[in-house]
Amino acid sequence: MRWLYLVLGCVVLLATVIDILWTALWVDGGAGPISGRLTTAIWDGLRRVGTDDERLLSTAGPLTLVATLTLWIVGIWAGWTLLFVADRWALVASQTGAPADLVGRIYFVGYMMFTAGNGDYVPTADGWQLAAGATTASGMALVTLAVSYVLTVLGAVSEKRAFASGVTGLGERSEAFVRNGYDERDGFGGLERRFESLSDQLDLLADKHRAYPILHYYHSERAEHSSAVAVAIFDDALTLIEHGVDPDAQPNATLLQAARASTDEYLHTLDQAFIDPAEEVPPPPELERLRIAGIETVSDDAFADALAAARERRRRLLGVVQGDAWAWPPVTADED
Repeated sequence: MRWLYLVLGCVVLLATVIDILWTALWVDGGAGPISGRLTTAIWDGLRRVGTDDERLLSTAGPLTLVATLTLWIVGIWAGWTLLFVADRWALVASQTGAPADLVGRIYFVGYMMFTAGNGDYVPTADGWQLAAGATTASGMALVTLAVSYVLTVLGAVSEKRAFASGVTGLGERSEAFVRNGYDERDGFGGLERRFESLSDQLDLLADKHRAYPILHYYHSERAEHSSAVAVAIFDDALTLIEHGVDPDAQPNATLLQAARASTDEYLHTLDQAFIDPAEEVPPPPELERLRIAGIETVSDDAFADALAAARERRRRLLGVVQGDAWAWPPVTADED
């Protein structure tokens, strides 16, 4: 028995299984210790290579997903192979009875992981027969978890785009969002209904980001499809309404608080993903754009004081936007 291979195989298997269960099943655990570092390295590498290439950055999500699945397959495959290499007589050729070589053992483990084997090689002892059965069980479990994980991640990506479109469809900057949600007869009545829907979507999105941090690396080619940009617009619009609009003209305070709580949860989730606040503060919203639309506002000085109090929050929002490789604001400065 070659104990070094046996111990190494056990370590590789255990590390891979922990990473799989951590990533796919532990909702509050985030990414596994191995896959998390791998996906971060891929994202950082793509950002260094293609900072201004949105199409290249949009491949980060699929690449990290494929890399994670490949890591798991290779880890399980390598771990079992090392275990079968530990004993020269663990596997023999069914026709000749000769011990399998390294390629034969790799071949045997692959077949046992994804099928029931083809009979070219057979385990020689009860312990190795049990190991062969465990190899098949681990392969089936891996395929099941991988399919479930992929479907869940892709569904969450669609939810990210739906939330982003729901926000940017109303305006691609905070002032436009507030203006387009205002009606001279109904005030912010229509926007109140939109707040409720967007808050529910954002709560769900925060939960998905916490459970599947790989979502951080699904970068959209267009800013209006980026959830990071949409959250920044949404939260800045809340600040604009809460501190910039005259109190008598503001929408329901409960809905505002619920929407703010949703963005708080989202920011807290991304803080756990090591997204740091930006060094600078993003440009302030312009009250004059609201006044042009006939919306009553507070004085510029009062609004400036409120923005100063929200300085750290807005730095965090800018950090989220920059972490997704976008700039603030995401639209041209001359937008109405």
